[in-house]
Amino acid sequence: MNIHVVRSGDTLWRIAQRYGAGINQIALVNGLEDQNVLVVGQALVIPDPNIEYVVQPGDTLWRISQRYDVSVSELAEYNNIANPDQIQVGDMLQIPYRTHTVQSGETLWMIANQYGTTVSNLVQVNDIENPSLINPGMQLRVPIPSEPEIEVNAYITRTGPEGIREVYDVGRHLTYLSPFTYGFREDGTITSLDDEGLIDAALATNTAPLLVLTNYSGDGFDSDLAATLFRNPELQETLITNLINLMEQKGYQGVNFDFEYVYPEDREGYNDFLRRVVERLRPQGYIISSALAPKDSADQAGLLYEAHDYPVHGELLDFVVLMTYEWGWAGGEPWAIAPIDEVREVLDYAVTEIPPEKILMGVPLYGRDWEIPWVQGTYATTVSQLEAVDLAARYGVDIKFNEQHQSPYFQYTDESGQRHEVWYEDARSVQAKYETIKDYGLRGASYWVLNIPFPQNWPVLQDEFQVEKL
Repeated sequence: MNIHVVRSGDTLWRIAQRYGAGINQIALVNGLEDQNVLVVGQALVIPDPNIEYVVQPGDTLWRISQRYDVSVSELAEYNNIANPDQIQVGDMLQIPYRTHTVQSGETLWMIANQYGTTVSNLVQVNDIENPSLINPGMQLRVPIPSEPEIEVNAYITRTGPEGIREVYDVGRHLTYLSPFTYGFREDGTITSLDDEGLIDAALATNTAPLLVLTNYSGDGFDSDLAATLFRNPELQETLITNLINLMEQKGYQGVNFDFEYVYPEDREGYNDFLRRVVERLRPQGYIISSALAPKDSADQAGLLYEAHDYPVHGELLDFVVLMTYEWGWAGGEPWAIAPIDEVREVLDYAVTEIPPEKILMGVPLYGRDWEIPWVQGTYATTVSQLEAVDLAARYGVDIKFNEQHQSPYFQYTDESGQRHEVWYEDARSVQAKYETIKDYGLRGASYWVLNIPFPQNWPVLQDEFQVEKL
């Protein structure tokens, strides 16, 4: 896979010719509705036709397997496809092998070194009886080296048919699915959520559903509700009992606690609550995790940060989600949603308090459109990667890329004369985030949020990692 940044004069045909890729392959994997519309500065994912294939209308996994001379089961297993009869148009599949034509004078050792594999692998895959006897013109299958394995979580807020469809579409790329959200009442009872369809879709794609429990109440996170819980051990036991019953009833495999804007004086109460949770849930085999605000120091001030005790969460829980996004928040000034320099500053602190192998780094799947000059009290609108590019195309502006933040952005003027500034995510920005996960040796990534189309994300994820299924 390559990432191509559109230049003046580029056409999709010229780009396809440059990389030896098919026009339809490029259009589908990038979600391009009009192949004739490109924007200078736009990033495009370019599949490698030798080892990557984008599903076309009418394709079956059997047809694709025949094209690349691999079995259906090999192709399904390599791509985490739980049901070979369900493949999605526009999804990029990776081929387990590339083909090499033996040249005069070549040896298996030379070929193995060229592709980063071993002679024994080549012998086994190609059923070679005598490794010293290979002939020019012989077609060899060369295994593709494995990418690092990570876990991937995704939060989802849409519970209806569209949300269910999206889980079927992208579930093979996920380890966990976290429907957002369950809340609780002051008597320890838990609110309801129409999540059965999401859970069924998760299980059908071998994705572990996690129950998300928050102190969300009404229009936002409720500090007083959290205080009621954390200051009453008896209430905590009641809530935990109800939580266990609900997870068993619904088929959840674990829980993710997202308690935000907790009073600083409830920090130890939150920690004690987690200790009770672990004591009761871990013997039953449940996965236990939390979502933490993006702190860059232990004593970071602010209601969002002070009650989140990194060392205790890191010690007690199976993993934590660092919410490394929302620098460019809807009610603030225009900025990258997750500027990589700021994300890395959070990680520099986090890995001193939490084992890196317990950290899922937050990755946003969305962008925002602000009116400028920005005025206090105004709010940006949320845009997807596709909507952002459409805006740039509609108003005839080039897309720029901020190297410090590793994020695309642009400005435009709408029909009323109002100026706008847009920051969003694209193939380049998520690749920078995945490289950061590698650099810090983290457990993986956690997306906020599904429901916002970002087709480029999934091929880039595949190119960088193998997603672990439990």
